[in-house]
Amino acid sequence: MNICIVYYSMSGNTAYAAEKIADKLNADLLEIKPQKAYPDKGMRKFIWGGKSAVMGNTPKLLPYEFDADKYDTIIFGYPVWASNFTPPIRTFIKENMEKIAGKDFAVFACSMGGGAEKSIDKLKNYLMINEFKSTLSLIDPKDKPSEDNDKKIDDFISKIE
Repeated sequence: MNICIVYYSMSGNTAYAAEKIADKLNADLLEIKPQKAYPDKGMRKFIWGGKSAVMGNTPKLLPYEFDADKYDTIIFGYPVWASNFTPPIRTFIKENMEKIAGKDFAVFACSMGGGAEKSIDKLKNYLMINEFKSTLSLIDPKDKPSEDNDKKIDDFISKIE
């Protein structure tokens, strides 16, 4: 099974989880980044990011290489913004919707405390699918490592393998 983890990470928590998952699944990693970076400090971070997520923005992304034909499963990873998935993930899906149709999908969301389940439901609706192969919600996995997060990652992976 060939797997690609497509993720956006602002503070490093999503990247941390993506790397752990990729290592255990022998998956490829594709980090996507917007051409114009979001504010990453203070209240501007929450206001600008939350507004962008709620409004369904699709920012232009830095160039990336992605060959959908190489993969059976695509895992999306992102930080939760205002109970939503992040705009760079929205852009990636919009740009690749036809190419990824019919693939298996899984998702992990990193948050500071809440909104992950709602964001996962919103992503499911955006992808127009009935269910994910596996879902995972993590609370600050890089900043607050724990055995509980490691167990959640292992459970997430077991449903994909």
